[in-house]
Amino acid sequence: MKERASILKKASWIALFGNTILAASKILVGLVAGSLAVLSDGIDSATDVLIAAMTLFASRISSKPGDREHPYGHGRIETVATAIISFVLFFAGAQILVKALGGLFSSVPEKMPSIMAIWVTILSICGKLALSWSQFHYGKKSGSSMLIANGKNMRGDVVTSTAVLLGLGLAYITGIAVMDKILAALVALWILKNAVEIFMEANTELMDGTDNREPYREIFSAISKVPSVDNPHRVRLRRIGSMLVVDLDIEVAPDMTVAASHDIALQVENSIKESLPDVYDVIVHIEPFGNVEKEEKYGLTERDLRH
Repeated sequence: MKERASILKKASWIALFGNTILAASKILVGLVAGSLAVLSDGIDSATDVLIAAMTLFASRISSKPGDREHPYGHGRIETVATAIISFVLFFAGAQILVKALGGLFSSVPEKMPSIMAIWVTILSICGKLALSWSQFHYGKKSGSSMLIANGKNMRGDVVTSTAVLLGLGLAYITGIAVMDKILAALVALWILKNAVEIFMEANTELMDGTDNREPYREIFSAISKVPSVDNPHRVRLRRIGSMLVVDLDIEVAPDMTVAASHDIALQVENSIKESLPDVYDVIVHIEPFGNVEKEEKYGLTERDLRH
């Protein structure tokens, strides 16, 4: 847990310093060069500074152990932070879109941006490629959905900066200055798209859902290694940060003693933890062979995975 917290902090500091430099450069050059597209790209990078600060704060909270008020630990703060990231991005994208559309329909003559806008955009593309790689690298290493979401955001920034560069190039080639405003609007739409996608991923986790079936397959495989266990069912997973909580039912011989059935439950728990290293807790409910409960809540079986 301490190693993971250290990785999260390192990734957050890299994102914080890198985006601060890029945001300041693009906003300054966007204002001086008269490019709304570059200025919009700079505002987007400024939101990344806020996001990096948020991930740094979340990494401190998520590393805390469980307590009386939070028996499942504090890992869910990463998912909450990811959802907040999506709202910040959506707000920034909406602001840029409004400003770009206002410029497109303005009667004020457009001025051609200076050449500085192109050079700072090239710098932005190189910087964002490096920052995106760092977030994906540390996100996968730590199993942090928050860092991976930030990596996706920065990968999107590479696309937007490339679009800005192409737009500026077209503006210089064609002499049509309004291309800058058109590209600013396209950048805004891309930011809005990323914001919605990040929110939907965070929302799935906040609602204790998952679209990844691989952990379920590993769980059933682990259970099959334990003798005297039949019909594993009502298997449910919830993700808390990088950790998983596993809840399931198994059936054993009805004449088995409590001590013997408890020993089997421990074997199931240990087998699952060996197969899935990132498990916070395993809850095993023992039932007699052939048990049927009409009011049983939903959970997955092996048959569900095949369909």
